[in-house]
Amino acid sequence: MKLSARNVLKGKVKKVVTGAVNSEVIIELPGGAEMTSIITKASAESLKLKEGSEVYAIVKASNVMIGID
Repeated sequence: MKLSARNVLKGKVKKVVTGAVNSEVIIELPGGAEMTSIITKASAESLKLKEGSEVYAIVKASNVMIGID
């Protein structure tokens, strides 16, 4: 797999919450940190995502915002 994105994080699916249209995919990264992605239900089904599946979280963003109180 070759991608132009620089932020590719390997992890395992911790949980998939399937809705009517979208699925929430919680990915556990090495060290225990988690990332959550919302993808279409059709994409989750096509990728055959389930708990324990090895996946890549690919982050492609032009902006990362930082906030403080």
